[in-house]
Amino acid sequence: MTDSAVFVPHFHWDREWYEPFQVFRHRLVAALDTVLETAETDPDFRFTVDGQLAAIEDYLEMRPENRDRVVALVREGRLAIGPWLILLDEFLCSGETIVRNLQIGWAAAEELGGAMPVGYLPDMFGHIAQMPQILARAGIEHAALWRGVPGSVDGHAFNWRAPDGSEVRTEFLFDGYDNGLDVLLVPDRIGRALGDYAEMTAERWGGDPVLAMAGTDHNAPDPQLASWLRKASGEGRAITVATLDEYLRKHIRDEVSAVVTGELRSHVRGNILPGVLSVRLGLKQRMALAERTIDHAERMNALWSRRDDSPFLALAWHKIIESTAHDSVVGSGTDETCDQVAARLAEAAQTARAVRNAALAEPAALVPSDGHLVANLLPFDRTALVEVDVVAPPEGTALLATAADGSTAPVQLISQAPTVLSDERMDASQLERVLRRIHRRELFGRLIDHYELAPGELVFHLAEVPTSGPFDLLILRREVAAAAAAHPGEWHVLTLEEARATALVPVDVPASGLASFRVEPSETTASPAHVPATATDRTLANGLVEVTVAADGTLDITGPDGTVLYGVGRLVDGGDRGDSYNYAPPAQDVLVSEPSEIAVELLETGPLRSRLRVTRVYDWPAALSADRDVRGDLAAPTPVETLVEVRVGEPFVRVSTSFLNQSADHRLRFHVPLPEPVTTSASAGQFAVTERGLTAEGGWGEYPLPTFPAGSFVSAGAATVLLDHSSEYELVGDGTELAVTLLRAIGSISVNIHPLRDEPAASEIPVPGAQDLGMRIENRFAVVPSASGWRGAHSVALAEEFRSDVLVTRGTGPAGRQLPPDTAGLRVDGKDVLVSAVRRVGGEDAQVPGTEVRLTAMRDTASTVRVTGTFTEATTVDLLGRPLSRTQVTDALELDLGPWEIHTVVLR
Repeated sequence: MTDSAVFVPHFHWDREWYEPFQVFRHRLVAALDTVLETAETDPDFRFTVDGQLAAIEDYLEMRPENRDRVVALVREGRLAIGPWLILLDEFLCSGETIVRNLQIGWAAAEELGGAMPVGYLPDMFGHIAQMPQILARAGIEHAALWRGVPGSVDGHAFNWRAPDGSEVRTEFLFDGYDNGLDVLLVPDRIGRALGDYAEMTAERWGGDPVLAMAGTDHNAPDPQLASWLRKASGEGRAITVATLDEYLRKHIRDEVSAVVTGELRSHVRGNILPGVLSVRLGLKQRMALAERTIDHAERMNALWSRRDDSPFLALAWHKIIESTAHDSVVGSGTDETCDQVAARLAEAAQTARAVRNAALAEPAALVPSDGHLVANLLPFDRTALVEVDVVAPPEGTALLATAADGSTAPVQLISQAPTVLSDERMDASQLERVLRRIHRRELFGRLIDHYELAPGELVFHLAEVPTSGPFDLLILRREVAAAAAAHPGEWHVLTLEEARATALVPVDVPASGLASFRVEPSETTASPAHVPATATDRTLANGLVEVTVAADGTLDITGPDGTVLYGVGRLVDGGDRGDSYNYAPPAQDVLVSEPSEIAVELLETGPLRSRLRVTRVYDWPAALSADRDVRGDLAAPTPVETLVEVRVGEPFVRVSTSFLNQSADHRLRFHVPLPEPVTTSASAGQFAVTERGLTAEGGWGEYPLPTFPAGSFVSAGAATVLLDHSSEYELVGDGTELAVTLLRAIGSISVNIHPLRDEPAASEIPVPGAQDLGMRIENRFAVVPSASGWRGAHSVALAEEFRSDVLVTRGTGPAGRQLPPDTAGLRVDGKDVLVSAVRRVGGEDAQVPGTEVRLTAMRDTASTVRVTGTFTEATTVDLLGRPLSRTQVTDALELDLGPWEIHTVVLR
């Protein structure tokens, strides 16, 4: 039995949870005041600030005068800060967001004296497969964590291996991050209590000292802690006070032999609370939108803007990363907390959108105002369908899109707008009121092209792009005043807009590039470059995929290789008496899977896009009964609209669902029946595609439901579903169906008595907002049938194409000017390669100026990636931006990537 122990004073700080951020910060300031005073009074005291720099930032914003005190303690090694900005939920944000979290936290900690070089992950609800590689590529050799470790680990440490082979030594906090508190309950008996604990856990420590984590949630350690431990040490047991980093660097002696590869989602030693993957759908969707918007903003700013908007992008990233906290985006907080998270994510997206739009406006100035600019944010060529507002063609005349090189493409009219915007009659004395509506040349959101003034009549003709020359509002005022005086009495004022239409246009856009086009009336038509999209009353097709609406409203989908998925979109609704952390069916559940009404409506017939809308009405119980173990008798008839879409050239079927939620305490899932039963599934997210089985490992106090996270897609057998945001899925029916959760509505943060979890996860606080009652619930995804699974379907690229729409804007140059030539940006050629970042780096905060590109090989075999663009030098950097090697480039950069390798390069 080990005769020594190392105590690590710390706290775990949930930035926001059962109270909103500012309430928790008030407690944080008091706690850190105590920590600083204790450290300055007692030189033996050490403190580890939970691995997240946000706690220090939040403190110093209220106590800026204490910055020097913090820096002094950090430099002395007695206050350990960083390396993260926030302790995140690893599965509910992108891999790129995890990297930025580490980068920002590390840099901010360095400014305060140095970052703790430990991947401290104490309270996350499981851990992603690629975390060891992320840490290793930042130069971090150690991790420490609690939840998710499999039962095969019987010591206090293991080597955690990522899919690429990277490893970090990982301290397993097997009794949680507060295991030292029980030893400290009676200060005069610490020695005896420590001996008892060491004896009970002796098989885990080997020759290493006991690690006693002396801290808990939201409280500073007792100021007398170090003196208690000095006294206990004097009673015959070697006791040291250290930071977590000091323990890992100075006190461990045994070599670690146990190896664990991949993600950590076992329930065997602690609850991983998997229900957070599906509760509060809106937060998951807002996170995806914010991440997508800032990604697009960075790419546009790096490739097509002369302006460096890094300060705005840094602000947006900070707000996104704050929102990834493991009690924030997960939705396990109170309603007011979750409202603040949603607002923060919205603000991040708005900030990024401003940068994106400003960057897009620069090349748009080179495009004539009667044309449109399209920007492709992906590093490969693509043909995109874009919707634009155009002048409606005369009766019997077609529309054609003309590209810069003179090639033409067909246009599909989607809708046509009325031309009469207002038709009014008024006395001549009121005409001045009409003129007040005009702002320089703008009227009703359009521009005045010309006007007609006759006795008793004033007619405005509006256009999006005027062609009649200058307009002078002062002249109009003078003319109207004179006409009103000359012709008193009733006047007719008519405001007409040129006939408008919404057009669907196919545009070929080069990799990371720009293209422009015009839409004009034509006496001739053009054929699509691919087999056109077609439709009948219940069938859509495009030569690659075909979808038929079955009698029950589900979909039969045939893929490019002839694989057929029958019954796609069966909706199954059941009760949920659980909470924000864990799903739980009521003891007497009622599953509703059959609609009471079905209607199919043909919306668009091609040739570029065909659409059907299937409306199914379900009689879902409105709520649980009073005892919460029975679904109530009162039904809430709920129409669910499913929009089914096929686009020319796409090998998948787009599907979106929408309904007004009128039921509480229920879970709704979208089922995809599989042609043959399967025993495994795979989902993409955070730089990897992770394979899982039909079960999860249990053993603690939580039933191991095999519900798993998915980021950009989930695949099982012949079915792959491309996702718009992080989602939850499960293989059900002994592997015969894939079920994706669309909504989980619950009413409490935690429930004291939970049928699938022994201990409460928090207090039983009502959260009516988590029921999403009266909210429009929308989900969008795409279905890819392929007998060769996600690899054969090229799902990595398809998922990027599905999630990343091109950007479209009207040109702002003089109308009639020639369209500028298409321009390519950065091109990346390689199979199953994910490009997660393209951003401008340079200035004081970067060591190598240029354009940073982060690539990941999303496959289990080595590959060669070819990168082309306007650069002559490439510098490989680690995940903190530190240079590793430099290469001169003459034609293209070729990178040999190992399986699942994350590689970052700066081009200039």
